[in-house]
Amino acid sequence: MYFAIKHLHVTCVVLSAMGFLLRGFWMMTGSPRLNALPARVLPHVVDSALLLSAIALAVMIQQYPFDAGWVTAKVFGLIAYILLGTVALKRGRTKGIRLGAFAAALLVYAWIASVALTKNVAGYLAVAA
Repeated sequence: MYFAIKHLHVTCVVLSAMGFLLRGFWMMTGSPRLNALPARVLPHVVDSALLLSAIALAVMIQQYPFDAGWVTAKVFGLIAYILLGTVALKRGRTKGIRLGAFAAALLVYAWIASVALTKNVAGYLAVAA
């Protein structure tokens, strides 16, 4: 069961990133698709499955936020990613602010993925050092 849930989780990680990149492209080009119903609903479906699978995995491996540092880092990274994504796709007042938030959200996403792969709060920075 663990591997099935982990596979679901990783699939949702990839789908979430692909969706964010596509919506970021639509934001940059001013496409009306950004406000279409699928673009507003599907990310919530994917991210809900992502979060539920993450909780299930944390319970299965008994690694919890505020207990395991790398899991805590991922939770705080997720919060930063959500806030930056909201600024990038909805709340940024200018295109420049939106683009900056979009780039920052992508960097946070990459860091979260590196923390998950290395099980180290520093992520790939720990490997490079």
